[in-house]
Amino acid sequence: MSLNVANCNRCGKVYMKNNYGLCPACIKGIEAEYEKCLNFLRDHRQCTIQELSDETGVEMKQIMKFIREGRISIKNNPNMAYSCEACAAPIREGNICEPCRTRLMKETSGLMEDEQKRREREANKGVTYKIKDRLEDR
Repeated sequence: MSLNVANCNRCGKVYMKNNYGLCPACIKGIEAEYEKCLNFLRDHRQCTIQELSDETGVEMKQIMKFIREGRISIKNNPNMAYSCEACAAPIREGNICEPCRTRLMKETSGLMEDEQKRREREANKGVTYKIKDRLEDR
Protein backbone atom coordinates (compact mmCIF):
# COMPACT_ATOMS: atom_id res chain seq x y z
CA MET A 1 0.00 0.00 0.00
CA SER A 2 1.58 3.27 -1.11
CA LEU A 3 0.68 6.75 -0.02
CA ASN A 4 -0.56 9.04 -2.72
CA VAL A 5 1.45 12.04 -1.51
CA ALA A 6 4.54 13.88 -2.73
CA ASN A 7 6.60 16.97 -2.03
CA CYS A 8 5.73 20.13 -3.97
CA ASN A 9 8.31 20.93 -6.66
CA ARG A 10 8.06 24.63 -5.84
CA CYS A 11 7.82 24.96 -2.05
CA GLY A 12 8.58 21.44 -0.78
CA LYS A 13 5.36 20.95 1.21
CA VAL A 14 3.68 17.56 1.30
CA TYR A 15 0.48 17.39 -0.79
CA MET A 16 -1.83 14.87 -2.42
CA LYS A 17 -0.32 13.96 -5.82
CA ASN A 18 -1.74 15.68 -8.89
CA ASN A 19 -0.75 16.27 -12.53
CA TYR A 20 0.99 19.56 -11.79
CA GLY A 21 3.56 18.33 -9.27
CA LEU A 22 2.59 21.30 -7.09
CA CYS A 23 0.62 21.77 -3.91
CA PRO A 24 -2.76 23.57 -4.10
CA ALA A 25 -1.27 26.73 -2.55
CA CYS A 26 1.43 26.96 -5.24
CA ILE A 27 -1.10 26.29 -7.99
CA LYS A 28 -3.19 29.19 -6.66
CA GLY A 29 -0.08 31.35 -6.49
CA ILE A 30 0.80 30.60 -10.12
CA GLU A 31 -2.76 31.34 -11.20
CA ALA A 32 -2.61 34.66 -9.31
CA GLU A 33 0.66 35.51 -11.11
CA TYR A 34 -0.97 34.63 -14.42
CA GLU A 35 -3.91 36.93 -13.67
CA LYS A 36 -1.50 39.76 -12.73
CA CYS A 37 0.27 39.34 -16.06
CA LEU A 38 -2.96 39.31 -18.05
CA ASN A 39 -4.32 42.38 -16.28
CA PHE A 40 -1.09 44.30 -16.86
CA LEU A 41 -0.94 43.27 -20.54
CA ARG A 42 -4.51 44.46 -21.16
CA ASP A 43 -3.45 48.01 -20.31
CA HIS A 44 0.18 47.92 -21.56
CA ARG A 45 0.34 46.14 -24.92
CA GLN A 46 3.69 47.72 -25.82
CA CYS A 47 5.62 46.38 -22.80
CA THR A 48 8.53 43.95 -22.94
CA ILE A 49 8.87 40.77 -20.89
CA GLN A 50 11.34 42.56 -18.59
CA GLU A 51 8.88 45.42 -18.00
CA LEU A 52 6.07 42.92 -17.37
CA SER A 53 8.21 41.11 -14.84
CA ASP A 54 9.27 44.31 -13.09
CA GLU A 55 5.74 45.71 -12.85
CA THR A 56 3.96 42.50 -11.77
CA GLY A 57 6.68 40.94 -9.64
CA VAL A 58 6.39 37.68 -11.61
CA GLU A 59 9.72 36.07 -12.52
CA MET A 60 10.71 36.19 -16.19
CA LYS A 61 11.14 32.43 -16.14
CA GLN A 62 7.48 32.01 -15.12
CA ILE A 63 6.32 34.51 -17.76
CA MET A 64 8.23 32.61 -20.45
CA LYS A 65 6.64 29.41 -19.20
CA PHE A 66 3.19 31.00 -19.59
CA ILE A 67 4.13 32.02 -23.15
CA ARG A 68 5.49 28.59 -24.09
CA GLU A 69 2.39 26.91 -22.63
CA GLY A 70 0.25 29.20 -24.82
CA ARG A 71 -1.43 30.85 -21.85
CA ILE A 72 -0.05 34.29 -22.73
CA SER A 73 -0.15 35.21 -26.40
CA ILE A 74 2.50 37.58 -27.66
CA LYS A 75 0.82 38.12 -31.04
CA ASN A 76 -0.93 41.26 -29.79
CA ASN A 77 2.15 42.45 -27.93
CA PRO A 78 4.71 43.56 -30.53
CA ASN A 79 7.58 44.24 -28.10
CA MET A 80 7.44 40.90 -26.33
CA ALA A 81 10.02 38.32 -27.32
CA TYR A 82 11.86 35.60 -25.43
CA SER A 83 15.26 33.98 -25.81
CA CYS A 84 16.22 31.19 -28.19
CA GLU A 85 17.22 28.17 -26.12
CA ALA A 86 20.35 27.64 -28.22
CA CYS A 87 21.82 31.11 -28.77
CA ALA A 88 19.67 33.48 -26.65
CA ALA A 89 18.58 35.56 -29.65
CA PRO A 90 15.12 37.13 -29.25
CA ILE A 91 12.33 35.05 -30.82
CA ARG A 92 8.54 35.26 -30.88
CA GLU A 93 7.62 31.63 -31.50
CA GLY A 94 8.97 28.13 -30.95
CA ASN A 95 11.95 27.26 -28.79
CA ILE A 96 14.83 28.08 -31.12
CA CYS A 97 15.44 30.74 -33.78
CA GLU A 98 15.48 30.02 -37.51
CA PRO A 99 19.31 30.11 -37.92
CA CYS A 100 19.73 27.61 -35.07
CA ARG A 101 16.96 25.42 -36.48
CA THR A 102 18.65 25.44 -39.91
CA ARG A 103 22.04 24.64 -38.38
CA LEU A 104 20.58 21.74 -36.38
CA MET A 105 18.85 20.36 -39.48
CA LYS A 106 22.13 20.48 -41.43
CA GLU A 107 24.01 18.78 -38.61
CA THR A 108 21.33 16.11 -38.35
CA SER A 109 21.34 15.39 -42.07
CA GLY A 110 25.17 15.29 -42.01
CA LEU A 111 25.09 12.75 -39.19
CA MET A 112 22.57 10.64 -41.10
CA GLU A 113 24.78 10.71 -44.22
CA ASP A 114 27.84 9.74 -42.17
CA GLU A 115 25.93 6.85 -40.61
CA GLN A 116 24.78 5.69 -44.07
CA LYS A 117 28.38 5.76 -45.39
CA ARG A 118 29.63 3.87 -42.32
CA ARG A 119 27.02 1.16 -42.87
CA GLU A 120 27.95 0.85 -46.55
CA ARG A 121 31.63 0.52 -45.64
CA GLU A 122 30.86 -2.17 -43.07
CA ALA A 123 28.70 -4.05 -45.56
CA ASN A 124 31.47 -3.98 -48.18
CA LYS A 125 34.25 -4.68 -45.69
CA GLY A 126 34.14 -8.46 -45.99
CA VAL A 127 33.90 -8.48 -49.78
CA THR A 128 37.24 -8.82 -51.54
CA TYR A 129 38.08 -9.78 -55.09
CA LYS A 130 41.14 -11.35 -56.54
CA ILE A 131 42.28 -10.75 -60.09
CA LYS A 132 42.21 -14.52 -60.63
CA ASP A 133 38.45 -14.55 -59.84
CA ARG A 134 37.77 -11.82 -62.37
CA LEU A 135 39.67 -13.65 -65.09
CA GLU A 136 37.82 -16.95 -64.50
CA ASP A 137 34.48 -15.29 -65.17
CA ARG A 138 35.55 -14.37 -68.74
